[in-house]
Amino acid sequence: MSKSLHKASLAGVVIALGIIYGDIGTSPLYVMNAICNGKRISEELIIGALSCIIWTLTLQTTIKYVILTLKADNKGEGGIFSLFALVRRHGKWTVFLAMIGGAALLADGMITPPISVTSAIEGLRNIPKLTHISDMTIVYIVMAILTVLFFFQQFGSSSIGKAFGPIMFLWFLMLAVLGLYHVSDDWNIFKALNPYYAIRILTVYPKGFWILGAVFLCTTGAEALYSDLGHCGRSNIRYSWTFVKTCLILNYLGQGAYLLGLKGQVWSSSVKNPFFDLMPQPFVLTGIIISTVAAIIASQALISGSFTLISEAIKLNLWPKMKINYPTVERGQLFIPGINLLLFIGCNAVVLFFRRSDNMQAAYGLSITVTMIMTSCLFAYYLYVRRVPLFWVGLYLVVYLTIEFSFLAANLVEKFVEGGVVTLIVGGGLFFVMFAWYKARKIKNRYIEFVRLEDYVPIIQELSNDRSITKYSTHLVYLTSANNPKEIEHKIIYSILYRKPKRADIYWFAHVDVLDDPYTMEYAVHTIIPNEIIRIEFRLGFRVEHKIQYMFRKVVEDMVQNKEVNIVSRYESLSKNNVMGDFRFIVMEKFLSRDNALPLYERIVMRAYFILKRFSLSEERGFGLDSSDVTLEKIPIIVSTIPEFHLKRITDS
Repeated sequence: MSKSLHKASLAGVVIALGIIYGDIGTSPLYVMNAICNGKRISEELIIGALSCIIWTLTLQTTIKYVILTLKADNKGEGGIFSLFALVRRHGKWTVFLAMIGGAALLADGMITPPISVTSAIEGLRNIPKLTHISDMTIVYIVMAILTVLFFFQQFGSSSIGKAFGPIMFLWFLMLAVLGLYHVSDDWNIFKALNPYYAIRILTVYPKGFWILGAVFLCTTGAEALYSDLGHCGRSNIRYSWTFVKTCLILNYLGQGAYLLGLKGQVWSSSVKNPFFDLMPQPFVLTGIIISTVAAIIASQALISGSFTLISEAIKLNLWPKMKINYPTVERGQLFIPGINLLLFIGCNAVVLFFRRSDNMQAAYGLSITVTMIMTSCLFAYYLYVRRVPLFWVGLYLVVYLTIEFSFLAANLVEKFVEGGVVTLIVGGGLFFVMFAWYKARKIKNRYIEFVRLEDYVPIIQELSNDRSITKYSTHLVYLTSANNPKEIEHKIIYSILYRKPKRADIYWFAHVDVLDDPYTMEYAVHTIIPNEIIRIEFRLGFRVEHKIQYMFRKVVEDMVQNKEVNIVSRYESLSKNNVMGDFRFIVMEKFLSRDNALPLYERIVMRAYFILKRFSLSEERGFGLDSSDVTLEKIPIIVSTIPEFHLKRITDS
């Protein structure tokens, strides 16, 4: 990955075009339409708005993400959870920034596919015979496209992904050509390159500040630049962005020049779209087809990004365990059926609720603004951790929090009532899932009792040699959360000695440590008593699949090869025939004991946690264990003791 980070190639640039620019690349479909909707066209409005777009792409996308944030790579990986993994050891509070940003990004994944595809399909109204096509007909077409798109997620996107790059290259080329075709309509449009006109419209134009809510739509895909760092590499992103930004600005200038020819008219986004008005009439149908394909690619990028986001959140213990499939051998290719269903329902609900792309704009952008603010805060803290002078850290925060809170204010004022509340409800619900899962684990961990393993070694050895007790298994494997190799949970000792004595030849304790690096795969062996008590510690990156049983088997094979352990069964008849002993994994499923007196707040969190747990993957499946080799034990969680009470004994008279 390091090579791809520092070296660009033609193939890498083309792949970057197909993977990361779908969202920001389809923004010309709706940005100018949203800005002008319901307003009288004037030179001040068009040039000022275009100046805002150009400088937003420059300050927000180019400088913040392409130049600065891409430097914060985690072993070649990017995205808000990768950034969190870089700083979480230095500040535990950063988890809340990561959860808010992650939830908002996932909420954005439910809105981007509907608005992109709907904006493209609404272009059918620019064909004379289809001018009066109904909203519901467009809704049905969009829902059909989304249904097919989500259905094919289970097969992976590697095959169609190879075609994404050339298609998006064609798309951006079309944007540039259409823009160049119309910039000559009014050469005054080049005034927009001067930031003076952006400042003027925000300060002088009536209610000009509030157009930022629509302007922000031009940079909503910027977060994807960082999230897909691991797929494309820093240099490929930077080189490809130069081409992409040029094409975007040319198209926006073309739309602006066209609109200047309509001075005095009140623009209605429900009737026309300046993007499709740029097209010569014979080309409109072809343009709509290319636009729809580009919108589908934009949707695919957001869906794939959502799978990666949730996979990372699961490994970082910020989301309930879910089934993850790997449809192809390509690195980073994964499919989460539960999230696919959630996004499918969410996207179709958005289409049915809003029906039109101009209505969806009210909900779009608000959530990604929140994500960008969280990324800014995390990146500033990353700079602080890296000992960047405080002056530069402070300057970065002042500049970008001012910009992003301005966008947030404009989005809230202009969009909250019209549909932004939907985004906040969805994002808030997703944040609550993350918060409840994270906080419940913290509450439980406060009351986990650890004991010194060495205190119980003699009695475990005696149990192992006690032939009066029926052997439970040749090899008994427990998953432990104890970070210290010299400690063990009391509940494991209770399971071995007291619940029902479990006699075994060798007791194994396996611990999984999720690292801040994305793809690390290491293990360490602590032999406590040779051939009797052994601890294995897996050190796995936060993007590594937890196939613990398979990994455990590989470790045991290596140990046997190195003559560190003898796994042959100790039954006489099997031993002399060199038959390997059986392995049994003990998984402890926790439930909330009735003997608790929790405060109301913690009681709500724990209730939410166990409701989520019902729908999440079981412990054994989450760790990749074969259920035929697993024994499930239910362990009560007593996270707070009930108040003492005294029973009074009475005698029968």
